[in-house]
Amino acid sequence: MLLQGKTAIISGAAGARGIGFCTAKTFAAHGARVAILDLDAEASRKAAAEIGPDHIGLGGDVSKKADCARAVAAAIAAFGQLDIVIANAGITQGVKVWDIAEPDWDRIQDVNLKGVFHLAQAAMPHMRARRQGSIACMSSVSAQRGGGILGGAHYSAAKAGVLGLAKAMARDLGPDGVRVNCVAPGLIRTDIQAGKLNEDQFEAIRAGVPIGRLGAPQDVANCYLFLASDLSSYVTGAVIDVNGGMHIH
Repeated sequence: MLLQGKTAIISGAAGARGIGFCTAKTFAAHGARVAILDLDAEASRKAAAEIGPDHIGLGGDVSKKADCARAVAAAIAAFGQLDIVIANAGITQGVKVWDIAEPDWDRIQDVNLKGVFHLAQAAMPHMRARRQGSIACMSSVSAQRGGGILGGAHYSAAKAGVLGLAKAMARDLGPDGVRVNCVAPGLIRTDIQAGKLNEDQFEAIRAGVPIGRLGAPQDVANCYLFLASDLSSYVTGAVIDVNGGMHIH
């Protein structure tokens, strides 16, 4: 029970086969009370109910500062405290750099990068006042290797921005007892790939992974668990690669 007595808010966590929901279930199994935040408020409430009565579901768009502020306030009101922020929400678009339209650039940046900033910033006053907290941010192997699987250049840029943002937040928040880290997954089998890759393509990618398999949501959830728990109490500003060796650097 690594998170006994802890509370968390996890964005992008209503999808039944996604990393966020798997993380919510994992945290709950380790004793945490969880607020699931997603665009679809009803889906969030259903997801929260599925993992138990001590959890809540919230609706909100992480690209909007006010939505993140309301969600964090609701989590604190429900739980009395907020110990963990998992800025997990993200979207992608497979397109070549010469075909990226400005509205698509803005949309990808707003959710993947600004959304991390808004959610983390909303929790900072509470965490700084309590002089404790853990924030974990979702980046991607695409930030490190320049895409090459599903996301376009705008996705890689946003996820690279998350790496820099998290490191800077770690420096600023460290003196207040708040840790900030990143996970950078490789290809994880979730609904985000639905209709985008066929089994032959998945097999070709798997063949290039030294571990010999593609990732599962639980692989990422386990790293989030480590970063959320006191096992990582001396870890901040770090990036944990969860890619089976797809990108070793």
